[in-house]
Amino acid sequence: MRFLFSDYAIDAERRELMRAGNAVHVEPQVFDLILHLVSNADRVVSKDELLANVWGGRIVSESTLTTRINAARRALGDSGEQQQFIKTIPRRGLRFVGELRKDGFTAPQSAPFSVASQEVTFCRAADGVNLAVATSGQGLPVVKVANWFNHIEFDWQSPVWSPLMGTLSERFRLIRYDERGTGLSDWSVDDISFDAFVRDLETVVDTLGLERFALFGISQGAAVSIAYAIKHPERVSRLALFGGFARGWRVRGYPKLTAQLEALLAMMRVGWGREQPAFRQVFTSLFVPGATDEEAKWWNDLQRMSTSPENAIRLLETFGMIDVEALLPEIGVPALVLHSRGDLVIPFKLGLKLARGIPNARFVALESGNHIVLSHEAAWSRFAEELVGFLAEDGSPA
Repeated sequence: MRFLFSDYAIDAERRELMRAGNAVHVEPQVFDLILHLVSNADRVVSKDELLANVWGGRIVSESTLTTRINAARRALGDSGEQQQFIKTIPRRGLRFVGELRKDGFTAPQSAPFSVASQEVTFCRAADGVNLAVATSGQGLPVVKVANWFNHIEFDWQSPVWSPLMGTLSERFRLIRYDERGTGLSDWSVDDISFDAFVRDLETVVDTLGLERFALFGISQGAAVSIAYAIKHPERVSRLALFGGFARGWRVRGYPKLTAQLEALLAMMRVGWGREQPAFRQVFTSLFVPGATDEEAKWWNDLQRMSTSPENAIRLLETFGMIDVEALLPEIGVPALVLHSRGDLVIPFKLGLKLARGIPNARFVALESGNHIVLSHEAAWSRFAEELVGFLAEDGSPA
């Protein structure tokens, strides 16, 4: 996301302040202060809010705050007397008053969608398993393929998932479903296999009567998306893959990663279902190491709520045997591959390998250490912009 005003430009992702194309050096706190004021230019920002967002709630002196405000003004060629860009509102705080132009995409901070905005229905797979399906928003149909840590109702309460769900629902008809053995779908199932995952996707789209749609796959959902796109090329208009892989952890030939997953399996057998989240915290630290305390607590809770310990183990074992690498050259639809550079769960090189194997795929590296990009990260704007822009290019009817 870039903000433009006068001859200045602020690049939030690169953390750069430019004037007439030249870099303006500012201290990190000064940059954060300017960025927060510019990002909230429609209202007055109190000093308490600045302390919470720029200093993380730490206690700082009034003189320190004043010094940083003065430095922000100097960086913008402003002053306390002139107040061309940063205006002091007596007894209330500060407001950015420059004529602001936005260059890029900003996801809504408070999406107008919630759990009450979606319609939940059920469909039945050929083997009798009931699958929970959620539909929200209007427009071009986008099917988000199920992945491990999903719960179609609980996701809306999540500070990790809800920003993405709201952003997509605001622009598309978003279809989501809980994988067999998870969420609101049946937990007691005989068949937890990759082929069953593909058949479940077929069941969902057939039940909804979708003729042509975009697929969005995250993590192992990327492999399911690929298999479906090869099997039904006439129905898939675009393929967006995030944090995905072509070969599972048991078959990709990385001994250290295999040993890590074996250790996690052992921990799951003894600690997944416990009220005390110590064991699940290991997963949280791998999936979203940059999470806030609230996000981490939610991720811990979701693991227990989304599935049983037995199913979690069966799912992870199944993911380990996935192999769609031979199918990649056959993909004929436009494809976008996004991957976090510091992903600890699915290493960056696997996302790069996935993109290289798909003809003409576009690859976007995200500057994040999280498997799921979080909305407070600088990388979020790039992620949302690229994903929404790619999906919006699809002009196919539902």
